[in-house]
Amino acid sequence: MKTVPLWTDQYPRPGDLPISPLPEQVDVAIIGGGYTGLNAARVIASSGGRVAVLEQQYIGWGASSRNGGMATTGLKAAAAVVYQRYGPALGRAFWEASLDAIDLIGQLVADEKIDCHFARRGHIALAYKPSHFEAMQKKAAWYKQTFNHTVRAVPPGELAQEIGSPAFHGGLVDEYSAGLHPAGYVFGLARAVARHGALLCEEVPVQRIERVGSQFQVHTGRGVVRAGEVLVATNGYTSSLVPGLKPRIFPVGSYIIVTEPLPPDLQKKLSPKGRMFYDSKWFLNYFRLTPDGRMLFGGRNNLSTNLDLQESARILQAQMVHVFPDLAGMPITHSWTGQLGLTFDLMPHIGRLDGVHYAFGYGGHGVSIATYLGTEAGLLLTGQKSDSPFAQIRHPTYFFYRRRPWFLPLAAFYYRLLDWLS
Repeated sequence: MKTVPLWTDQYPRPGDLPISPLPEQVDVAIIGGGYTGLNAARVIASSGGRVAVLEQQYIGWGASSRNGGMATTGLKAAAAVVYQRYGPALGRAFWEASLDAIDLIGQLVADEKIDCHFARRGHIALAYKPSHFEAMQKKAAWYKQTFNHTVRAVPPGELAQEIGSPAFHGGLVDEYSAGLHPAGYVFGLARAVARHGALLCEEVPVQRIERVGSQFQVHTGRGVVRAGEVLVATNGYTSSLVPGLKPRIFPVGSYIIVTEPLPPDLQKKLSPKGRMFYDSKWFLNYFRLTPDGRMLFGGRNNLSTNLDLQESARILQAQMVHVFPDLAGMPITHSWTGQLGLTFDLMPHIGRLDGVHYAFGYGGHGVSIATYLGTEAGLLLTGQKSDSPFAQIRHPTYFFYRRRPWFLPLAAFYYRLLDWLS
């Protein structure tokens, strides 16, 4: 079993990726070479701006090449909660943004000819308990009434049409969602961004950002870049580089295993329609067939970012076999982890702090929402948009968190308790 992501094992960073030396001066310096930073750079470069993406590792090293490859509707915060919290206008805007984000990926993949196995086969949320399915039926009516968005409740007796598992009590199908190969997407996106004129700079750790008059000096391990604007696009890997940003986001570990490729008849039995799957637990699991027919199975485990990958594989394999008894004894070929970024309100945010722009907080929806917020940030920085709903909302912080998310074990216990009680 390899303890590296399947995606970059299958699709390593291309040796001919157009990497640039560190420039002396740019209009915008972007810190972070994942979906957010690359999409912001795409917009800025396409509008004629000089922009550099500064990545401390290699392009796509973080969650952009480590996620499950699932682009599903909605945000981490439940749509009904968002609607109630922010009101009808913003509630609808956030929901529509989550749909537009998936459309945007499809458009980018087509326009830039990115080979990443993008396929819109929808997702199904699976009821972990009978009471959860009752709530799903009500949710289907609410989506239709509130957003005119159609989702379909699948009762337990019909669930075999969607998944070959005895573990669930119904589900909710949303045909809008999509899947892709994360490494294929991020490296294809990087090539497109470079074609549009953005500078991609790898192995450039940013050490300090200094405001000098109307500009910034970005001090790196390879020299200093002067920039008119700076965008931090590091999500779950956000450091204390800008001191006030760290309290606005905290990292959570997400862990994934994959099996060896399954026989075609078993693939068809376990996932008849090739959907994205996730269950209705607070401590949820997500799973899907990969483009080459493996079962990918992921989850949060204990929320930490440093769980041993052998131990993680044992935990996830037991959960996978509970869902799919047919996979008992199936070899696991890869076990890996990545960090997602959570905010205290479970919302993505665009903002500005001490003159530095930021966009992050995807909570596990980064494939689509990071693509969208990166694009939004680019449009804002180039003046093509004057505002974004993700920039209009308050970004909460709490006194008990500044640098280390010591509270995550308590949160894990709380969510496990909710799963037991629900």
